[in-house]
Amino acid sequence: MASIDLGNVLDKAWADKSVPEVLSAPVSALKGVSDRQGDLLNEAFGIKTVADLAKLKYVGWAQALAALDEAK
Repeated sequence: MASIDLGNVLDKAWADKSVPEVLSAPVSALKGVSDRQGDLLNEAFGIKTVADLAKLKYVGWAQALAALDEAK
């Protein structure tokens, strides 16, 4: 079973929230992502929530390429 320390990846205001709450949160809930960066993601890709970002096909493609590179 996978686990993650939410305090390491989320802003303090979101660290004690449930995973479903975090997934529906704006991407600025992620540590290091500003409101402006969240706005830019929305403008460029229609990303409004953490779940939207996770589902972005370009993220999946980049992760697959990185995994291929690590596997060589």
